[in-house]
Amino acid sequence: MIDISESVMQFLLAFIVAAPLLGAVAALLPAPPGLKGKSPDQAVLRHGVTVTGVILIAAIVLALGFDHGHPSKMQATTDIQWIPALNVHIHLGTDGISLPLLVLTALLTFLCALYSYFKMPAGPSPKAFVALLLVLESGTLATFAVLDLVLFFLAFEMVLIPMYFLIARWGGDQRQGAAWKFILYTLLGSVVMLLGLLLVGLKSGTFDMVALATDNGRGLTTSVQVIAVLAIGIGLAVKTPMFPLHSWLPDAHTAAPTVGSVLLAGVLLKMGTYGFVRIVLPIAPHGMHTFAPYLAAFAVAGIIYGSLACLALAKQGNKGDLKRLIAYSSVGHMGFVLLGISSMTPTGVNGALFANIAHGLITGLLFFLVGALKDRYGTADLDTLAGATGAALYGRAPRLGGLLAFAAVASLGLPGLAGFWGEMLAMFGAFDPAPGLSRSAYLTFVAIAAFGTLLTAAYLLVVVRRVCMGGKPAEGPKLADIQGYEFAAWSPLVALTVLAGLWPAVLLGLTDPAVQKLLAGGKS
Repeated sequence: MIDISESVMQFLLAFIVAAPLLGAVAALLPAPPGLKGKSPDQAVLRHGVTVTGVILIAAIVLALGFDHGHPSKMQATTDIQWIPALNVHIHLGTDGISLPLLVLTALLTFLCALYSYFKMPAGPSPKAFVALLLVLESGTLATFAVLDLVLFFLAFEMVLIPMYFLIARWGGDQRQGAAWKFILYTLLGSVVMLLGLLLVGLKSGTFDMVALATDNGRGLTTSVQVIAVLAIGIGLAVKTPMFPLHSWLPDAHTAAPTVGSVLLAGVLLKMGTYGFVRIVLPIAPHGMHTFAPYLAAFAVAGIIYGSLACLALAKQGNKGDLKRLIAYSSVGHMGFVLLGISSMTPTGVNGALFANIAHGLITGLLFFLVGALKDRYGTADLDTLAGATGAALYGRAPRLGGLLAFAAVASLGLPGLAGFWGEMLAMFGAFDPAPGLSRSAYLTFVAIAAFGTLLTAAYLLVVVRRVCMGGKPAEGPKLADIQGYEFAAWSPLVALTVLAGLWPAVLLGLTDPAVQKLLAGGKS
């Protein structure tokens, strides 16, 4: 790691939050004559790659300059008074919990911009597309970097509008309905969440998330905590999405363009679970304790429901959409994250944070691959992809088939790949939950979740068998195998999936001290 002064670290964190907004404004302006090149459209797409690339470099430098010896300490902090009447501050900072999410967001947005440069989704002006992508990045990065409840809410809401337009203007069939469903569900959840955040801030006298976490709920009565957790939890659960508040997700994923699906699954779903860890667990522990068993019950219901929905979609003759199947798989995977959080133990919460990052890498890769298949076949319908002979992607495009099989086995939690550790630790945490939580209830939840892992393996292996296996058909379109730009956009996700699987201590070494401090009420 490198030694960077605190002032430079402060600048880097502020830069990666604010720079995408400046880049979005610049994308809408006319390109300077020397930078137009042959095509103004390509110039603005190149601008998107450049801006997201610079932000990724800044995020990596921030990670390298981070004091890995003290990951529980809030670093690169900026605290400026913004609205004195409400005691609202522009308060930024990062620790071992938020740093991996900042880097993941910067990486996935850059890979999406790079992919779009070569494969721009059909739709209106690329200028608007790039500007929306950058606004979305800024909102997501801000969500993981801010330490004030009001600012958290504003950042949380900031991502809704760009994602709505990305689905509604650049999406596929039935995109308008899917975009409306997305925005209505998430806005309704957010209104309830805002009431909970205001309740916490007004009753405690501060919106500062660090001060509230250090206070550990001592300034809030149990009844206030219960109401706050219910209100905030509903808003976060919609975004996660938790069963049964998930029904907007499959439609949004199915209709969204490839890069929209990658960012929705890889980054936006993490905002909900991050809110549970950063806000609900440390600020209202008694309220969380009351609702933890219910959260766990909904989590395991989501694991089983998501897996059964995927099995139904994967079945021959059901005209299942592969994008929709992966969307339902996200409901199951995020169920494991919520189960880990509900255990209220360091092991469970660390597992949840690890599973968050693993899901972002693996599901991001899966949506890239399905987008590539849809481009080649003109559809993501499983029966069409499988074809009369069982598809034969191995025969038609062996590298693409091999990569799809790799992503599928990573998603089902094969030991040695990133998907394994998070789900295992989440179940370990639930196996021995925090004092006061019913051990027998949680053992039942763990048994149901373990059964869910078998169902997950079943539907993913069915997909691999149907889409990848079989001899090359006598007749059928010759498919292009992985292109150079696809290799560039996907290989970092493959490499990180293997690295996180073989060397989980890199990530756990960051999150564990921060989680321990958070659960201990701000005491290291």
